[in-house]
Amino acid sequence: MIESDVIVIGAGIVGAACAWQLAKRGQRVTLIDDGEQGATAAGMGHLVCMDDDPAELALSAWSLARWRDITPRMPESCAWRGCGTLWLAENEQELALAEEKQQRMAQYQAGSELQTCAQIAAREPHLTRQLAGGLWVPGDGIVYAPNVARWFIEDAGITPLRDGAIAVDAPYVALRSGKRLRARAVVVACGLGAGPLLQEPWLRPKKGQLAITDRYGPLLRHQLVELGYGASAHAGGTSVAFNVQPRPTGQLLIGSSRQYDTTERALDLPLLAQMLERARHFLPVLNDLNIIRCWSGFRAASADGNPLIGPHPSRPGVWLALGHEGLGVTTAPATAELLTAQILGERPPLSPAAWLPARLYNQEAIA
Repeated sequence: MIESDVIVIGAGIVGAACAWQLAKRGQRVTLIDDGEQGATAAGMGHLVCMDDDPAELALSAWSLARWRDITPRMPESCAWRGCGTLWLAENEQELALAEEKQQRMAQYQAGSELQTCAQIAAREPHLTRQLAGGLWVPGDGIVYAPNVARWFIEDAGITPLRDGAIAVDAPYVALRSGKRLRARAVVVACGLGAGPLLQEPWLRPKKGQLAITDRYGPLLRHQLVELGYGASAHAGGTSVAFNVQPRPTGQLLIGSSRQYDTTERALDLPLLAQMLERARHFLPVLNDLNIIRCWSGFRAASADGNPLIGPHPSRPGVWLALGHEGLGVTTAPATAELLTAQILGERPPLSPAAWLPARLYNQEAIA
C-alpha cells in the first residue's frame, strides 16, 4: 500500500496547482492522473478578473495576484502573455456596465481604464467601428493551461500515478489497477469525474465549443470580450458570447458557447455557426481567415456557479476542489492556497466561507 500525507485525484490545472502548493508546504503528495483530457486541455486558458458575483470577483482577483508571482518562473512553453482584456460595449447601456465593472474591480485592487470608441479602435483596428467604448483591464493574460499543469507537477517534483481512482473511502483510495492508497487527506479535483467517483451529484456539465484560425501573425494585441459575456456565462440555457484571444502562435482562438446538461462530444454545428457569426459581428476580419480546427469540451458547474473548495460535509478526510466552470485556470493558484491552508489547519488569507461545499450540501440529494 502506498502511503502519503495527501492524495490528489486529478492532474488538470486545479489538481496540479493543489499538488504543487501542498508539496511546497512540505507535504508528501501522491497525484493520480487517469489520462483523460478534461477542461484544462479543451479550454481557452485565460487569466481574467471576473466580477459577475462578489465571490467570483474576490477569488479571481486574489488568484490573479498569485499568478503575477508565478508567471515569471514559468518556461516559455507555458505561453504566458500579459495581453490584458478589452471588454467591449456596443451601446451606452453596456458602457454604463463597464463603469460599474470598473468600480467593483477597484475594490479588489484590479486596475482598469474606461475606453472611448476611438481608444478602442486605436488599440484594435480590426474591431467593428460600431462600438460605444469599453474597459481595458491590463492585469489579465493568457497561458497554455496543459503545459502550465505539467509545469506545476514537475516543479513540485511529483511523478503522477497514471491510474484511475475508482473509489474513495478516506483514508483509502482504490485504483482501477487494484492498488490501494492511504493518506491523511484526499483531495478530489477531477472535475466532472467527481460525480461517478463519489456517487454524488455535485456538478453539472456545461458544454462549450471553440475554434482556432490558421497562423496569421499578430492581428490582435488584447483578449477581446463582449460586456454581455457575464450574462451568457451565467444563463441557464444555451447561449453564445464573443471572446477572442490572440495566441502566441499567431492564431486567433474564438469562443464561446454554453450548453447545460449534455455530455455529447460531437460539435453542435448550428450553435457553432451562431458563435462564429457573433465573433464576425465584432471582428469582421474573421471573414477573411481560415479556421483550421473546432472542438468541444465540458465545464464542471456547481449549483450556484462558484467552486467547491474545502472539506466534504459528510466524509471526514475528503476535500473538494471542484466546480470552477470556466475559471479553473484563472483561480487555480488561489484554490490551491485556500485548500492547503484548510488542510493544514491554518487561517487562509481570504475567508473560505463562500466556497465551502457545505453551502450546497443537501442530505437527500447528495448523501
